[in-house]
Amino acid sequence: MIIRFSGKRFGDGIASVLAYGVIGLGAAFLAVPLAMTCLMAFDARSYLGPLPPPALSLHWFEKLVSQAEILTSLRTSIILAVLTTALSVSIGTAAAVGLVSRSFPGKAALTSAFLSPLVVPPVVIGFGLLLFLSKAGITNGFARMLLGHVIVTAPYCIRTSLASLLGSDRRLTEAAMVLGATERQAFWTITIPLMKTGIITGAIFAFAISMDDVSISLFLSDPSATTLPVTLVSNMRAAFDLTIAAAAVVLMAATVLLIVILDRLVGFDNVVGQGLFRS
Repeated sequence: MIIRFSGKRFGDGIASVLAYGVIGLGAAFLAVPLAMTCLMAFDARSYLGPLPPPALSLHWFEKLVSQAEILTSLRTSIILAVLTTALSVSIGTAAAVGLVSRSFPGKAALTSAFLSPLVVPPVVIGFGLLLFLSKAGITNGFARMLLGHVIVTAPYCIRTSLASLLGSDRRLTEAAMVLGATERQAFWTITIPLMKTGIITGAIFAFAISMDDVSISLFLSDPSATTLPVTLVSNMRAAFDLTIAAAAVVLMAATVLLIVILDRLVGFDNVVGQGLFRS
């Protein structure tokens, strides 16, 4: 790309240079820490040393998978994320259908209430739930984390399902009922397929957020139920080594896999384009 700095195009040229410079700095700010983490994860040394490493090895990954508490917390995180996703998708789908199909006083306030966890800091939610559940006598760590994760992930499922439903033609459901379908048949054969994009997107967001959560799980976990991010934070405080970097690389790979699945099943054009957010 050639930028000319003469005549009337001088201001446009300066603006282009500044814009590309800001974009480049932003990309570097995001990419450099990830690249450094990957290098540290494959460092062949048995200690944290200066970069670049003299040799590469997989021994930090071997140490990661050989620790029983890591594997136990990983299993807990996966089970928790699957249950959270199932509950959040069910809640999000039901809420979106109810909000779109019915008009009632306070509908806008109810919608805002459903989406309010998106703007409340997770630390505040975790601390508030800890106090509330302790007063309610709920002491099981897994049950508390499940409730906390559903609270913070359900709004994503509600938002994506709601946007997908608003972007569809409601006359299709009405036509199915005119042609003899019951309300239940129209829901499963027309409404749910129309919401497929939003449901899949919300499910992937819910799973990723649940797997990655630290703030809420740190408050609500107990020794019998601890997630992988909480275990990694605890290990980092007790004895810092590069198994943390290896775990970070595994989580980054899982995130990339989720993005690829999202692109294959739904497509980014449908997620961020008119297919999802058209109203």
